[in-house]
Amino acid sequence: MRRRDFVTGIAGSAAAWPLTARAQQGAKLPTIGFFSAGSAAALSNWVAALVRRLGELGWIEGRTVTIEYRWAEGHNARLAEIAAEFVQRKVDVIVTHSAEPVIAAKQATSVIPIVFGVAADPVGTGLVATLARPGGNVTGLSVQTTDLAAKRLELLRQLAPGLQRLAVIGHQGGPGVVLEIGELQTAARSLGIDVAIFEVRRAEDFARAFAALKGRVEAVYVVSDPLMTSNRIRISILSLIERLPTMNALREYVEVGGLMSYGPNFQDMWRRAGDYVDKILRGAKPGDLPVEQPTKFDLVINLITANALGLTVPDKLLALADELIE
Repeated sequence: MRRRDFVTGIAGSAAAWPLTARAQQGAKLPTIGFFSAGSAAALSNWVAALVRRLGELGWIEGRTVTIEYRWAEGHNARLAEIAAEFVQRKVDVIVTHSAEPVIAAKQATSVIPIVFGVAADPVGTGLVATLARPGGNVTGLSVQTTDLAAKRLELLRQLAPGLQRLAVIGHQGGPGVVLEIGELQTAARSLGIDVAIFEVRRAEDFARAFAALKGRVEAVYVVSDPLMTSNRIRISILSLIERLPTMNALREYVEVGGLMSYGPNFQDMWRRAGDYVDKILRGAKPGDLPVEQPTKFDLVINLITANALGLTVPDKLLALADELIE
């Protein structure tokens, strides 16, 4: 190649670069619509895990993908409104978690893919047809929390062997909450434990619920959902005031003063949710992606809280624990 032709070729290519860059900048980035019944503060670690995983897969927020966030802040009446907004904006994929937000998204669209980062029992709550073949436009990760209710009760009883009266606090009417409470009641009956159910609908209800259970129970089982997670500090404080040990689903409750938790690592699950989003943005159909389940469950015990409540954690339970907070 003659030098003149080489230089001319380079000059032509260089002239084209700004045009290519402008074309890429002008193109609409794929958009993820993320929404939750909870708050940004409560879910910050989980969302960060999702965003980090997306970045590792090439979906960098603000550069190769746009993420729009919406938070219902415990007001579930807003869920349908948020879902409808995402449909109107024609986002490429909706990401959410828990039964009620997923149901709101399903009612708003049968076309836009929906990924749930975590859901208590996606088959039992009607989110998907089966775990292996979800069908429709929905898929994600199941925590199968209803299957863990009996195990959590067993662990709680090891710490409080004389337990006879148990309070269950959960979000009123939540589909996953109803299923988990049902499983817990069955397990409690087999152990001769009386269960009193206290339902809440908003943050202001927690003080009333704990005042109502005062002197009536010996421990509290917290049924996790976005409302409960957003108020986990409030729950821990009220439990300590009433000197009641708590069993929780998530380590995040124990980190802020709850006594113990048994369940999957939600940060890991939200990271895995990024893989679903990646596959869908690259053309996969959500109905063809099997719903995954956790592979590991962690027992976390807060020894500071146990000491404050005057409880001695048995050696057997200490040996079983995956993490001790002290």
